[in-house]
Amino acid sequence: MVLIDVQNIQSRFPIDDIPLGEWASRALELLGRQDAELSVVVTDNDQIRDLNKAYLDRDRPTNVISFPQQEGEGPGGEHLGDVVISIEKAFQEAQESGMRLDERMLELLVHGICHLTGYNHEGVSEEMTREMEEVEERLCRELLGE
Repeated sequence: MVLIDVQNIQSRFPIDDIPLGEWASRALELLGRQDAELSVVVTDNDQIRDLNKAYLDRDRPTNVISFPQQEGEGPGGEHLGDVVISIEKAFQEAQESGMRLDERMLELLVHGICHLTGYNHEGVSEEMTREMEEVEERLCRELLGE
């Protein structure tokens, strides 16, 4: 069984119409992870900047950060980790790209989930980067029903 916990810790943007939990659950199923747990946290630029600085030594807001539970020593189990998304950053990027906010949120959610399920694009070969991008595109298409 897939278990998704969505927490909205910002108040500027309503998220009731963005089906993050449904998307996350379906994405995990499409990735073959039928027995997984995941937390999705929706935040703002100030809060994600603090996380980015504290954990990645990058003193700037970013759009999404994944915190894996499965890496290194520790409990493991079914909990894959946390995907933290700045809806403020997503809104800015959606406006710049001429896309809807929910579409950008989906892209960021899928990107974070891919990181938690073993895909990477940083410090890896072009082939591995391309593989992650292809998986992201496929998942987004399927989740949007395209």
